[in-house]
Amino acid sequence: MTTKKYETVLIEKQDGITWLIMNRPDKRNAMSPQLHLDMDDALDELSGDPETQVLVLTGAGEAFCAGQDIKLYFRGGDADPKRARGKASRASNQWRWQRLSTFPEPTIAMINGYCFGGGFTQVCACDLAVAADEAVFGLSEVNWGILPGGIVSWNVAQTLNMRDGMYYALTGDTFDGKKAKEIGFVNFSYPKATLKEETIKLAKKLMEKSPPCCATPRKRCARCAS
Repeated sequence: MTTKKYETVLIEKQDGITWLIMNRPDKRNAMSPQLHLDMDDALDELSGDPETQVLVLTGAGEAFCAGQDIKLYFRGGDADPKRARGKASRASNQWRWQRLSTFPEPTIAMINGYCFGGGFTQVCACDLAVAADEAVFGLSEVNWGILPGGIVSWNVAQTLNMRDGMYYALTGDTFDGKKAKEIGFVNFSYPKATLKEETIKLAKKLMEKSPPCCATPRKRCARCAS
């Protein structure tokens, strides 16, 4: 299957594993409107890709995702801000939750570095998550006098226990990959030097075990349900 080229997303395939990479490393992969549109289209294309047996979501460079690009996402599109913002918002929610959480094959979030704010949603949407010990997580919205916006609060409440979720949302404190494993936000934490190797091992295990039609318990497809 031919792989499309995107402005802000990279797709790499090897041995059944498809790497879907947020590619704005100079901005710590902060999510711009273009990134949302690219990711939404890429996930739509990959959902029917026979070469994709496991999807790994990660970020280019030293970050996983620094959240929404405040300038481009919230203040961009000045020529027609209502239309531009609405289009970006729909794509943002669609790919980060709907497309990822219902993706037909197993999905793994590989958090290789900074993961802040809106970046939590796609971690929660993936079936499994692994992090570098050195990764830095944070819900920093409280520093601007607000709680995590969009669907981030709901995602965090679904994934973390109430006390941990409330603490990090109310204080803005950061935590590392080891702590993320301790509080159940990720399945495993590894030294960054071995993170990709361990992610590949996990992906291969899933390929050996996963049923062909409904990849995970929460993804019962219409064919199975019928």
